[in-house]
Amino acid sequence: MKLTDSELKMVSGGAITASLINALARGISVLFELGQAVGSAIKRAITKTTCTL
Repeated sequence: MKLTDSELKMVSGGAITASLINALARGISVLFELGQAVGSAIKRAITKTTCTL
């Protein structure tokens, strides 16, 4: 089935794509990990303890 130019201009695609969902999920994951790191740093600063390697 072939569409004419005017029909092609009328086609509307989905606004939410898999790549958009994946990017949002990665962004939320990064924010969560950043929050964990900041929280751990604050706790270590308050208790004045560090993990020995």
